[in-house]
Amino acid sequence: MSEQLLSFKDMCAKFDVTPRTLRYYEYIELLKPEKEGRNRFYGAREIARMTLILRGRRFGFTLEELRQWLLMYETKGNAGQMSAFVEMADRQLVELERQYAELAVTIEDLKSLREEAAELATEAEV
Repeated sequence: MSEQLLSFKDMCAKFDVTPRTLRYYEYIELLKPEKEGRNRFYGAREIARMTLILRGRRFGFTLEELRQWLLMYETKGNAGQMSAFVEMADRQLVELERQYAELAVTIEDLKSLREEAAELATEAEV
């Protein structure tokens, strides 16, 4: 049974990324598609890696962190990779919680300022 391969264009469409993004991920060795001449084809491994990359970006991990983490599978296997992920996730959770608290304060400040402005606008109309 042969593996289904995605073309460069199909890979961009599947993950809603620009050709420039996909080429950059290849350049920094996050992805290694099969090449036939100038054409690139992506198999199950690259599709899974792209899913992990985009998920990691959504969680705020840097591309270098993701690159190192993906490389870890080749040297330390699944257990080592998962252990490293737990450490990365713990660090990122602390950072996201900090940002969340900061954002909550900013939202409250903006609400308060908006209420003051609304009151001043109402007073000025009278």
